[in-house]
Amino acid sequence: MTEEKWQAIINNDAAYNDKFFYAVKTTGIFCRPSCKSRPPKKENVLIFQNAEQALYANFRPCKRCKPTGERLPDHEWVAQITDYIDQNYHEKLTLETLADISHGSPYHLHRTFKRVRGVTPVEYIQQTRINKAKELLIQTEKTITDISMSIGIPNTAYFITLFKKKTAYTPEQYRQLEVTKNGI
Repeated sequence: MTEEKWQAIINNDAAYNDKFFYAVKTTGIFCRPSCKSRPPKKENVLIFQNAEQALYANFRPCKRCKPTGERLPDHEWVAQITDYIDQNYHEKLTLETLADISHGSPYHLHRTFKRVRGVTPVEYIQQTRINKAKELLIQTEKTITDISMSIGIPNTAYFITLFKKKTAYTPEQYRQLEVTKNGI
């Protein structure tokens, strides 16, 4: 990638829109140079001469700048976001972060995700974290604090409250129940 193309990307230069497209390896999405999404890391960028090349390389069109002129179907877009959450649940995930990585607006993401999945992105993140915590409570001897940290909730008191709200048990009660039930 030339410095000129990199500058076009980070400056969202519309003058380059018909000259090339760029894809981001970590998100699997490709954009026009004028896309207003958060600038990617330079080492994660691939350059394509046209949208067809990017599609052929299995990159998906950005929902924000629509490089093919078409929108990605909502269920596919939500599937991408769901996969991202499933792989990165332990990181700090906000609606804004998810909107940035999926090249959409937070409002549109929230509305579309809820319509397609039946829950909001935040509810899905919480449930994913609680499910992972259940696995760790049963399969490991990690402390509640260590589990809380490893699933992306650094505030242990909040983790315990959320866990009880979602399961009707504290993490320690859940662990004891599973030990008794499975004879572990």
